[in-house]
Amino acid sequence: MNDRVSTKTRILDVAERLFGEKGFDGTSLRDITAEAGVNLAAVNYHFQTKDSLIDAVIERRIAPVNRRRLEMLEAAGPNPAIEQVVEAFLVPVLECSLSPMVALMGRVLATPDQFVYRVFKKHLAAIAQRFADAVGAALPELAPAERLWRLHFMGGTMAHVLSWSHVLPEMTGGLCDPSDRKALTARLVSFLSAGFRAPFTEAH
Repeated sequence: MNDRVSTKTRILDVAERLFGEKGFDGTSLRDITAEAGVNLAAVNYHFQTKDSLIDAVIERRIAPVNRRRLEMLEAAGPNPAIEQVVEAFLVPVLECSLSPMVALMGRVLATPDQFVYRVFKKHLAAIAQRFADAVGAALPELAPAERLWRLHFMGGTMAHVLSWSHVLPEMTGGLCDPSDRKALTARLVSFLSAGFRAPFTEAH
């Protein structure tokens, strides 16, 4: 039993790293087996298909992130500040900053693949309404559709930060340091909270 568990975990760890580095399409099962030191039969035994492995990798990381998000929303109470709502969405992901999970999340959020989208949508649906309700409690003046738009923009901002922050030191001559997660989080929360509060102006 312990050997099976350790083999399964090793496969998941290697798959997570390779999916984050090379993408889902760019990573073959043979790449994973070679890195994990297992044969293809072991992958088939534990996961049956590559799609099932992708699902398991995403589930392993997103499920605890979503639990932490909901815990933070609960702790914020029935009348949260918008900063608390934004923190609840961002912090559980940024807490994983030293994990390959950050690269994986960037891939998930930026991948147009329909299967990956369906897997991610399944996990997003579990928290989407709670966050929409929390935004409504924090900013009751926002119309329901506007709450959803701004949550969508927050998700896009997070995806960009996860996918591209590594280039900032070179692009800014070292002026911006994304490895300072405390400062990065503070900037994101300030920026996104202001966006949530901004009045909606119709295009002319």
